[in-house]
Amino acid sequence: MYPKSEKVAGWLKDGPLLLDGGVGTSLHPPGIDQGPPVDLWNLTFPDQVLELHRRFVAAGSDVILTNSFGANRFRLARFDAAEKTADVNRRAAEIARAAAGRGRLVFGSIGPAGVSLAKGEASRRELFDAFVEQARALADAGVDGLVIETMTDTAELYEAVRAAKGTGLPVAACMTFGFGKENDLTAAGVTPEEAAEAVLESGADIVGANCGTGTKGFLSICRRFRAACGLPIWMKPSAGIPRLVGDKLFYDQSAGEFAAEAVKLFDAGALFVGGCCGASPAYIEELRKLLDRRRARR
Repeated sequence: MYPKSEKVAGWLKDGPLLLDGGVGTSLHPPGIDQGPPVDLWNLTFPDQVLELHRRFVAAGSDVILTNSFGANRFRLARFDAAEKTADVNRRAAEIARAAAGRGRLVFGSIGPAGVSLAKGEASRRELFDAFVEQARALADAGVDGLVIETMTDTAELYEAVRAAKGTGLPVAACMTFGFGKENDLTAAGVTPEEAAEAVLESGADIVGANCGTGTKGFLSICRRFRAACGLPIWMKPSAGIPRLVGDKLFYDQSAGEFAAEAVKLFDAGALFVGGCCGASPAYIEELRKLLDRRRARR
């Protein structure tokens, strides 16, 4: 049944694709004192962003995500930078494209707006307009596709996908699970089946999950996605559960442990697999090795 997008089909003609890892946590390991968001580094420290993308390319990533996860005007306004939204996203795309070179894809990363529909902090129209601004800036700067990440609410996901689809680019729509007895619900109580249905209704080209509590549980979610819809599947788990040591957060999976679990997602039907929070280039390098061995056996 998949993929429905001709562009996506073309990308996958030679087999599954390896995504990159956690851009934000690799640039600035999380701790107590976060400071300005790493999205603004596209303007202030572009060389560091470029170097990280190049490290993911060297590790074997087929797809690079832009450093723009939180680069919408709602989040940037907290740092008096809402007026820089277009510039931040445009530079994010330009930097990622420079690192990717030929033969690799660049997806523009779009995360949650950071305001609550349920609490009345923004309307659906305001969310849509903010996502349009971000998506257009990324598209105009030459990304190959857009990925909506870390969504927990289907209403916000729908507005983000609707905005992204307006660019004409392929869109991946990902929700974050890790709640409930089986760790298979989003924070808003959405199941993988409900997420797949929402993604189908939104018109996205790829369904997926990212972040969460690590690779554990992603295998089941991947299989449930495959049973629920015929879209290509995008899986980007974190490197385990973070724990605070002093003033820094550390993730509890080693690169080898992460790769050994993540590679199983390809066998479960995922066509795009990578890492999220805590997954540095070393994690992607290990996953690349296992993916190449898997291909060599076929």
